[in-house]
Amino acid sequence: MWKKIVRITLWSLLAVATCTLLVAAIQKKDSAACTATEIEINGAHEHVFVNRNDVEHILKNFGAIKGAITSKIDLRNIEKQLSKNAWIRKADLFFDNNQVLHTVIEEREPLARIFTVLGTSFYIDTACARLPLSEALSARVPMFTSFPSDNKRLSVPDSLLLIDVKNIALKIQADSFLSAQIAQIDITPQGNYELSPVLGNQLIRIGDAQDLDTKFAKLKAFYQQVWSKTGFEKYAIIDVQYQNQVVATKKGAPVTIADTASAKMQMAAMEKRLEQLQKDTLYAAPVIKSLAVKTDTAKHLANNKKPIAKPVTIKKQVKPAAVKKQPKALLKKQ
Repeated sequence: MWKKIVRITLWSLLAVATCTLLVAAIQKKDSAACTATEIEINGAHEHVFVNRNDVEHILKNFGAIKGAITSKIDLRNIEKQLSKNAWIRKADLFFDNNQVLHTVIEEREPLARIFTVLGTSFYIDTACARLPLSEALSARVPMFTSFPSDNKRLSVPDSLLLIDVKNIALKIQADSFLSAQIAQIDITPQGNYELSPVLGNQLIRIGDAQDLDTKFAKLKAFYQQVWSKTGFEKYAIIDVQYQNQVVATKKGAPVTIADTASAKMQMAAMEKRLEQLQKDTLYAAPVIKSLAVKTDTAKHLANNKKPIAKPVTIKKQVKPAAVKKQPKALLKKQ
């Protein structure tokens, strides 16, 4: 019985000692002074819109300085104050074992700059959060013009439009060629997008924000296969919004459509008709030659090449008068 009493007494003394040590440690920590302050800003790789001096100013205003009693520094309130900055996504403050105050800030990364129809401007990040401009810095990001609304609280259509802007900006920034070549994206009243390049004064139409990978792949292929051979100044409009084709309009010329599937169908139809005409002696040779030119043009379009000749219009030919049948009696005499 007495062994049990001793055991309980020892455990009770141990618990009291532990609590005493904890209370003493807490009191010592609360009475300890801040030994230093460190600020860490993460999240922005190219643009830093959160000024370190501004963060230090807020810390000083709330008494978070070297030598201050740690228990008197309201970390939660400082975090709340820092989060009022639109460029700060998240702020965490904590003391380490050496009583150093760490301020870790996650900055928002600008993704695109938006100009509204009324002339106001703002940045957005990957969460479509609106970010104010900076007097000291300017981010090199895709610029979108003619956004329809200046309201901070957007309607559902405008919110969806802003999501499309974000998706287009992400595709452009993910591609080094597009980032270097695309200077501006204009939003049309129909919700389509028209791109202005850095080199050249052409208009690049991509339609809506669907199938962006396919559209930009066609645009890059056009640059590599066609534009590199003919130069930057020959085309007025490049349209990649249609399936399986690129519509290219030369300056002062009608629209030229480079459609591989359509060209193959035209080539097959022309070859079949040419073969039929070659068997028909009622048609003149110039007509066959004219159709042959069209067939060669279709072959080159099917192989993604430039037409070797302008399409030739086939004029309606007048068939020669039918030969009157001779009477059977005359045929027998002959």
